[in-house]
Amino acid sequence: MTGVCGCCGALRPRYKRLVDNIFPEDPEDGLVKANMEKLTFYALSAPEKLDRIGAYLSERLSRDVARHRYGYVCIAMEALDQLLMACHCQSINLFVESFLKMVRKLLEADKPNLQILGTNSFVKFANIEEDTASYHRSYDFFVSRFSEMCHSSYEDPDIRTKIRMAGINGLQGVVRKTVNDDLQSNIWDPQHMDKIVPSLLFNLQSGEGTESRSPSPLQASEKEKESPAELTERCFRELLGRAAYGNIKNAVTPVLMHLDNHSLWEGKTFAVRCFKIIMYSIQSQHSHLVIQQLLGHLDANSKNSATVRAGIVEVLLEAAAIASSGSVGPTVLEVFNTLLRQLRLSVDYELTGSYDASGNIGIKIIKTHEERQLQEAVIRTIGSFANTLPTYQRSEVMLFIMGKIPVPGVHPALTNAGSGGCEGIRMIQIMLLKSLVQVTTGFQTTNMLTALPNSFLEPLLSFSLMEDPEVRLLVLTILLSVIDRHDNTPKFSSISIISDISVLKLKVDKCSRQDNLFMKKHAQQLYRHIYLACKEQSSGPQHFETLYTLLALISMELANEEVVVDLIRLALALQELAQTNEESLSVYNRCAVHALSAAYLNLICQLTTVPTFCQHIHEVIEMRQKEVPFLLPEDVFIENPKLPASLEKLEGDVLFQQSKITEVLGGSGYNTDRLATPYIPQFTDEDRLSKRKSIGETISLQVEVESRNSPEKEERTPAEEITFETLKNAIVDSVGMEEQERERRRQVVEKFQKAPFEEIAAHCGARATLLQSKLNQIFEITIRPPPSPSGTISSGYGQTQSRSVPVYEMKFPDLCVY
Repeated sequence: MTGVCGCCGALRPRYKRLVDNIFPEDPEDGLVKANMEKLTFYALSAPEKLDRIGAYLSERLSRDVARHRYGYVCIAMEALDQLLMACHCQSINLFVESFLKMVRKLLEADKPNLQILGTNSFVKFANIEEDTASYHRSYDFFVSRFSEMCHSSYEDPDIRTKIRMAGINGLQGVVRKTVNDDLQSNIWDPQHMDKIVPSLLFNLQSGEGTESRSPSPLQASEKEKESPAELTERCFRELLGRAAYGNIKNAVTPVLMHLDNHSLWEGKTFAVRCFKIIMYSIQSQHSHLVIQQLLGHLDANSKNSATVRAGIVEVLLEAAAIASSGSVGPTVLEVFNTLLRQLRLSVDYELTGSYDASGNIGIKIIKTHEERQLQEAVIRTIGSFANTLPTYQRSEVMLFIMGKIPVPGVHPALTNAGSGGCEGIRMIQIMLLKSLVQVTTGFQTTNMLTALPNSFLEPLLSFSLMEDPEVRLLVLTILLSVIDRHDNTPKFSSISIISDISVLKLKVDKCSRQDNLFMKKHAQQLYRHIYLACKEQSSGPQHFETLYTLLALISMELANEEVVVDLIRLALALQELAQTNEESLSVYNRCAVHALSAAYLNLICQLTTVPTFCQHIHEVIEMRQKEVPFLLPEDVFIENPKLPASLEKLEGDVLFQQSKITEVLGGSGYNTDRLATPYIPQFTDEDRLSKRKSIGETISLQVEVESRNSPEKEERTPAEEITFETLKNAIVDSVGMEEQERERRRQVVEKFQKAPFEEIAAHCGARATLLQSKLNQIFEITIRPPPSPSGTISSGYGQTQSRSVPVYEMKFPDLCVY
């Protein structure tokens, strides 16, 4: 009977007859649409038969593939697609299993057309939202196969492109199907991401010349969709856009590994493009996670070549600019600590010529110019991160960087002999000060007390007394950035005598209460350092121009009447400094100080708007133009200044007269007593300590201590010579004392931890008894009552002894009572 039923078409199951009817005799005719409609209606009417329909179609397709009847294969897949789109019942899961089995069969085939056909069917399936979840479905094979197709090396370039695009579409379909399905294996697991992400990057790299134009993944024309690179970019964006907080690391790690394995950091372009896509695609609140991974990767590659590290830093720079305020995240100082550590390592590598602290050079050759490029890139990146921070956090970063700068003699623990000695410390100082310049650029604050606290200002100004001209110039630049709140600095880029400052369109605000407090606290400190900076032999045109800008900014940002008076006194003191030449300055430096004083007095007289003051300044300037033009900025701060061989002591109308200025300003209500007093800077220990010719030299100070035993005699004790050896011995002695104290404390703690309770109690009791007896003796000496009116008592030895009588029993004379 069974054989008869198999041969008789009328006795076959209805679903098989309906399936057979959709296949024409000639596969070129395509699917029989009328019969396909009947099959679809039957599947909708009897959903329990859907799994059998799928199994039978799968059987036919496998047979047709084996017999190379590819026309019928296409018809079978078209039928499956239509059934899949039409049916959404609970029995769909069993049908899907048959469908995926057929897709797998096609993907395993050698024919590119069958692979593309299977991929297209899978993509259609991936776009279907299923009503019921599947507990046992696995997509591991599809991830592996589609990733393999993305790397296709088929001989025909057109077919190769189609296979690769099919692979990309397939991966996109897998992601869509599984990313939001909690019942599926997690697509974000490293085992899957390590296949998906490199496959996408491989295809993205082929279109490296095409820049990412927009953060939106949807703005692409139909023609551009034909490009594997554009298709890959859209797929990559979609993948990253679906990444939750906990999945960012798994998505970014394969990117880092791919760039490492293919040496793509050195070119920078592709790496930057990849991370632009990442930063634009992920949710903005997750940006700091990507930054942290990049920083960690930078640390992991700290002994790699400078070009690799520079590439990572460039990517960090671009990523920080895109992420804006979300780039740093909760660990603000850790970001800057990592970058500063890389900066210091680069300096070490440049000086030692080795990536190994032991000095084993190995096969890598360190190139100085590459390390310099890396250092500049790190400094720019520090500035980029700082620009994303609010003011209060930027102030913290400024303090943090300042704490990292080695200050010999002030913070000896920060000096590192392993960094190439003196030159290493100097380079680190310069690099960190350059970083501070980047951080303070564009810094805006309303309160100078918080922007320049003591903990920041004092070490900063100590660097302005270093003999290294580059260090001093960086310090002045940092001060300009912090003080300038109205972008006036570019208007004073060069020193000149400006006849009418209104053309500069300066922005001047009234000095606030906080600014007044700041100047009361720090004004004399600023003036002293400006004065001392002008005495430096190594100062050049840039130094004087920056000092002029600093004086101008103080006049506009922080000036009240008292500050104006002090600044005028300072300018006159600078003129006197150049005139007397007690510091044996060169002719150029003396002329430059004269020119600086003239330019500033010309500016301040117009800011005060006192006509008689302006008249005196302009008269002196006109006289200089006629007789001594080399005392004006236009003749000094040029490429080849024409200076006299020597500068004799000047007199007369070519000098600004303090008495005349006091007279004309006194008439306008300024403090004449203060104006008439010449400015004399107060030299402090800080000034002497900060005056260091080199870090490694012996510091020898002659300290004279006046004898205070006899104020009438002008005798002085012999000068005590303090050398490096005495300082070293003092440090060693203090270290020994600390060791003894630490050992004593350890013994006490150990005794209380290990001794029996009775011994500890007896020890404490003895101490308490001793203390009480001492207290009784003290009380007896200090609180002895006065002699009592009740008289005295005799001791057993014939001596009289005062008897202690309570106050309320004492009898006082009447005159003492009221």
